[in-house]
Amino acid sequence: MKKDFYEILDLERGASSAEIKKAYRKKAIKFHPDKNPGDNTAEENFKKAAEAYEILSDDNKRARYDQHGHAAFENGGAGAGGFGGFGGGGMDMDDIFSQFGDIFGGGFGGGGGSRRTARVKGSNMRIRVKVTLEDIANGVEKKVKVHRKIKAVGVTFKTCDTCNGQGQVMRVTNTILGRMQTAATCPTCQGAGQSINNRPKGSDANGLIQKEETVSIKIPAGVTDGVQLKVTGKGNEAPGNDSISGDLLVLIEEVTHDTLSREGMNLHYDLYVNFSEATLGATKEIQTVTGKVKIKIELGTQSGKILRLRGKGLPSIERYGTGDLLVHINVWTPQNLTKDQKTFFEKSLNDDNFIPSPSKNDKSFFEKVKDMFS
Repeated sequence: MKKDFYEILDLERGASSAEIKKAYRKKAIKFHPDKNPGDNTAEENFKKAAEAYEILSDDNKRARYDQHGHAAFENGGAGAGGFGGFGGGGMDMDDIFSQFGDIFGGGFGGGGGSRRTARVKGSNMRIRVKVTLEDIANGVEKKVKVHRKIKAVGVTFKTCDTCNGQGQVMRVTNTILGRMQTAATCPTCQGAGQSINNRPKGSDANGLIQKEETVSIKIPAGVTDGVQLKVTGKGNEAPGNDSISGDLLVLIEEVTHDTLSREGMNLHYDLYVNFSEATLGATKEIQTVTGKVKIKIELGTQSGKILRLRGKGLPSIERYGTGDLLVHINVWTPQNLTKDQKTFFEKSLNDDNFIPSPSKNDKSFFEKVKDMFS
């Protein structure tokens, strides 16, 4: 079982932002790879601390974690508000250094350890992917074609002459308080520590070319319109031998269904029945997101009645339940009658069985709406 984030950082659940930052800094220094070379356990603890800090330092993610625990970020990755692509044991150390190095004030040193130059990350790419309610109900894997920048074959890089491979240059400024030294990103290599040495024909100034690639995207069940998923490492590449690729950000776009409408996890379906079916009762077949089902229309069903099919809605992306399918019965009143039909209804006008006499069990429109949201 995955360890509680508060326990990892030795914190109480009501800890303040400052306490969380202080606790993470303490753990990160203790388990920093520079202080524990070759120690796999220390590196794993370092990653766990970074993962815990990412969630607890973000107010929104922390609130979700406090409510649902680790389940709030499973089966959805960062698109569901998750762990920023770290994924526990599969975390990239350079992502940690680049994302959280600022809390150490300058280089991500560990109590005198050597400074790490952050690897340059390529730019992210953004696409839209359309999904149907059936896709959302079951989860789906989509394959899309993207045009991303990659390093050209034959491109080579050399150590940057400006920063000597550090990715940073030191600047000294004279102030009224004396001389102050600050570190800034190298203007020549943009922090990569390397500059281009051989640029193949057809590549850009960074030695990159554009290539079409098919990317597989796993879309979890229960996603909603506007959710953003992340496919790590499928964005544009960056120059340099040690650079890492950006990410592919996938914006979910929900396709309007022909017969079903969505309301959170619940679905709504308008079923039209004729006067005879409502009077005598009938069996009707309707389409749901998981297949066709048969429902029974009871004798004397009134227009406006709502049938609730439990568990026939959409699943929660946090996996804490499934919504319902609400079937709204609409009795279709005939508009064009034959002579015999008209005569029948004229004779029935004053019949006791045709005079409206709602009982206490027949709810009003407002009561039905209230029940829908209860």
